[in-house]
Amino acid sequence: MTMQKTPTALGTDNIGKLLMQYAIPAIIAMTASSLYNMVDSIFIGQGVGSMAISGLALTFPLMNLAAAFGSLVGAGAATLVSVKLGQRDYDTAKRVLGNVVVLNVVIGLLFSVVTLCYLDPILYFFGASEHTIGYARDYMKVILLGNVVTHLYLGLNATLRSSGHPQKAMYATIATVLINTALDPLFIFGFGWGIQGAAIATVVAQVIALIWQFKLFTNKDELLHFHRGIFWLKRKIVFDSLAIGMSPFLMNLASCFIVILINQGLKRYGGDLAIGAFGIVNRLVFLFAMIVMGLNQGMQPIAGYNYGAQLYPRVTRVLKLTIYAATIVTTAGFLMGMFIPELVTSIFTPDAELIRLSSQGLRIIILFFPIVGFQMVTSNFFQSIGMAGKAIFLSLTRQLLFLIPCLLILPQFFGTIGVWASMPCADLAASLVSGFMLWSQFRKFKAMQKA
Repeated sequence: MTMQKTPTALGTDNIGKLLMQYAIPAIIAMTASSLYNMVDSIFIGQGVGSMAISGLALTFPLMNLAAAFGSLVGAGAATLVSVKLGQRDYDTAKRVLGNVVVLNVVIGLLFSVVTLCYLDPILYFFGASEHTIGYARDYMKVILLGNVVTHLYLGLNATLRSSGHPQKAMYATIATVLINTALDPLFIFGFGWGIQGAAIATVVAQVIALIWQFKLFTNKDELLHFHRGIFWLKRKIVFDSLAIGMSPFLMNLASCFIVILINQGLKRYGGDLAIGAFGIVNRLVFLFAMIVMGLNQGMQPIAGYNYGAQLYPRVTRVLKLTIYAATIVTTAGFLMGMFIPELVTSIFTPDAELIRLSSQGLRIIILFFPIVGFQMVTSNFFQSIGMAGKAIFLSLTRQLLFLIPCLLILPQFFGTIGVWASMPCADLAASLVSGFMLWSQFRKFKAMQKA
């Protein structure tokens, strides 16, 4: 099926069928992406040691910061493509594709150059010690050298998904996972490259996937493809893309500062091993969050197209179905964390103390996890229909308004437990705010339907 035919179906086909068609490939891709991060952690934890796990955890804020700049372009452009296809403005949709490439190259290069110049001070600020700085530095040097590739790969995948090819976006992600998983043991153990080998495997896998993406977008039979004239930056396209992408950008930026506060708090009250425990817990929780993000990615083109076409009952329907599915996913994560925490954390390390700390933290973090899916879907929904202001507000609510104050106050009274407990407290408060804003938006949709 060509791109010319696929977008139109978003406004006519059964919503449940469409959500499955778009979400299942995205879920598979996002789950695979999460598993590939977990594979890195498992090989590093089992093959390099518990301090290497802590070193890897120290890179999370920097990875979030890199992802923030990547999503600023990729997520915004993907939404813009969906809306323009819904409006049948194909010329602008093509120009968005070209602008995605140029913006990702420029922003990716600038980020890498600045960060590499100040890498050690940044990592120490993130909570590194003399025992962990070497591992974190070795890993991030490779990742930052391949940062442009990462930005392009993620940006083009988002565009591929929004332009009617969710399966091909899924194939690209799965390819990176399989290649990375095959190269990890070879580079870490076979070549003896340690933690640096895991980073090299990540970049090589993304390079191969990016080559395939470029091949897809050079196919002139597709509606969206590379051709002369689309690579000149257009002020309105850049502004609109960045405005819509500002929500995930600020969310990732806030995540960066949050993880810095978490790492600093855990280092102060629990030491390097506590940071490693957070690294393990973060990977496990991230798995379920990525599945919800896959659902969100499936919802995004459907909600964006139908909102652009003013088909509001269909917009409401896809949102409700996505919320139901996300709640099932996060409830499964809650049950896992409550009943088998020692089993799942032991996959990452043979260290008994690290397993104990990780299990304790996991039980606390997932306390209100069943409602986290609802909060994530609601924030993404406003982004999907181009309501950048509301999406930004919801993205920042959990992080800035609730989580940061908790992280600054609770550890002073409860130490390490206070650091862990800050996260479920913020989840609960942010979900209540999301519920109110969504209820208000539903009322507006009903008014539009009557008008």
